[in-house]
Amino acid sequence: MQRIPLFPLSHGVFPDGVLRLQIFEVRYLDLIRRCHREQTPFGVAWLAQGNEVAVPGQVPRLHGLGTLAHIEDLETVQAALLRVRCVGGQRFKLGAVEAGPYGVWYGEVDYLPDDEPTSIPAELQPLANRLGKGIAQAQAGGLLHELPLQAPFRLDECGWVANRWAELLPLPTEEKLALLAESDPLARLERVSQTLGTGSGD
Repeated sequence: MQRIPLFPLSHGVFPDGVLRLQIFEVRYLDLIRRCHREQTPFGVAWLAQGNEVAVPGQVPRLHGLGTLAHIEDLETVQAALLRVRCVGGQRFKLGAVEAGPYGVWYGEVDYLPDDEPTSIPAELQPLANRLGKGIAQAQAGGLLHELPLQAPFRLDECGWVANRWAELLPLPTEEKLALLAESDPLARLERVSQTLGTGSGD
């Protein structure tokens, strides 16, 4: 197991997804600057109970799954306000959690394997087509930066397509976590297909 700093959020990030954050709490300003300087990731943990912003005396309860976040861009807006763009990395199972310096939470994690590249079967191809059309429309309208994704667009891989749908769909946290936990990328995409229903169109 490895001990890593945690950033609890009500909505986490999937591998290869884009996560944009505004950092203003003292406990995270130092953490994010340090991670950026040292080029090390932090863990995004999903909140089961509690608030994203610290409440005195409150101990958040976290779900048992999370994802590493790698900082790609950092902008200093003010001395106490940072904007960062992160990309989701490896998934992990979260073990013991404890408070560290400045109120940052730390967790013991076991990493889950990355998805094996898995081709999309014909019956699920409409999901990739629909996602591809959405990306193309966002690009044409100059709105791609508003979506939680970035190139390369691996529209021929089950895991990548399933992860993008998992982030885009307004699913309950439990369903998103079930998708995050699924080790088989084909099975994950099949679950997305079931959620969207048949006839999603191409």
